[in-house]
Amino acid sequence: MSRGILIVDVQNDFTEGGALGTQGGAAVAAAISEHLRTHGYDLVAASRDWHDAEGDNGGHFATGEPDFVDTWPVHCVAGTPGAEYHPALDALAIDVHVKKGQGEPAYSAFEGVTDDGETLAEVLEEQGVDELDVVGIATDHCVRASALDAALAGITVRVIDGLTSAVSPETRATALDEMRDAGVQVVAAA
Repeated sequence: MSRGILIVDVQNDFTEGGALGTQGGAAVAAAISEHLRTHGYDLVAASRDWHDAEGDNGGHFATGEPDFVDTWPVHCVAGTPGAEYHPALDALAIDVHVKKGQGEPAYSAFEGVTDDGETLAEVLEEQGVDELDVVGIATDHCVRASALDAALAGITVRVIDGLTSAVSPETRATALDEMRDAGVQVVAAA
């Protein structure tokens, strides 16, 4: 079997200056690129929020004030600079690109599809990936959801904590505890 890495939503809108920027997001993008240069993986997959330009994306975009739980400011609209990978992330190292949230709310990379219509679970199974490192943005939302879904799929999952950034320290701590409780290993960046 093989080890893969999933890079979750390292996009301009989720880094400093973006619509939903996290503190340290740009540094995480650069650190992930360095990690990819120094660690070998059989498969490198990455997800992106890829929301429709029209409509509220299934209630995901707030029509008034966002509650930052179920509704959010407009972000990661397909084809806009905010939806692109952060420039510090080495996009050439990515083997599989997954887009999620196309017209509907989606947090887990397992809810998305490739341009060929394959789910991440299908790609991982085809490639024999049974161990998955998860990194990216945000620890307390999409990293959390993706890691939990990977664990539910029977994959051995590690979240590399130093290669994630979160919305807040409090929600980060809660998310890490929830992932640990679900059998996800939380490890420091090496």
